[in-house]
Amino acid sequence: MDVNKNSYTFGFAAVMVVVVAALLSFAAISLKPFQSRNILLEKKQNILSSVGINIDREEADIQYSIFVKEELVLNYKGEEVDGVAFDVDLQKEFKKDKNLQLLPLFISEVDGKKQYIIPLRGKGLWGPIWGFISLEDDLNTVFGAVFDHKSETPGLGAEINQPFFEDPFSGKSLFDGEELKSIKVIKGGASEDNMYGVDGISGGTITSDGVTDMLLERLTMYLPYFNKIKPTIEVNSVFSAMDSVVTVNDSLIN
Repeated sequence: MDVNKNSYTFGFAAVMVVVVAALLSFAAISLKPFQSRNILLEKKQNILSSVGINIDREEADIQYSIFVKEELVLNYKGEEVDGVAFDVDLQKEFKKDKNLQLLPLFISEVDGKKQYIIPLRGKGLWGPIWGFISLEDDLNTVFGAVFDHKSETPGLGAEINQPFFEDPFSGKSLFDGEELKSIKVIKGGASEDNMYGVDGISGGTITSDGVTDMLLERLTMYLPYFNKIKPTIEVNSVFSAMDSVVTVNDSLIN
């Protein structure tokens, strides 16, 4: 074989392309189960992080089953429908009309208190942003929040996944009476007494606005469900208060 011929060069290149492509395909297929498991564990890790359970990825599977007590799939009317909440892909749901979207909801219990965890998805400057926000059982007070992104600018919009941005959401309020105010990420900073605002990221205005829009849009979708269960929550709160009074009275008598 004359290795100096162009035919040899082209033939050798074609063989190498086929071999390399085959090796890459084999590697991708072989690694896919591991990649899928890592994605699953990371999702559980983020859900737990929104309620203050910060653990390594490998612990997420066990801890998730301990703290997440219930998973629901809702429709736009706030009604429970068939499905597995954890398997709902918000990227796909966003492409549907709002009245056809499935809304996953996770209910956890930490230190004897219930939290409602809502998955989030929206648009940043360069691509999608997402996260989870957890609410206390009054459905008004934020328990915690975590955010992440695909391709926001390092040092600017990419900072939405840092504790200095996420932590201030805890304790903020969503409602002013019956009106959903949500939480606004404010350029230049929110005042200390602003229960509906957190500090924006310097130089990351568009990403900050994306977080604001994402929160309002997603929380609005869950309003029908909130309105359905609020009376139950209020009644339970009254009974809890009555139980506390009875306990105090019993202790005084004894």
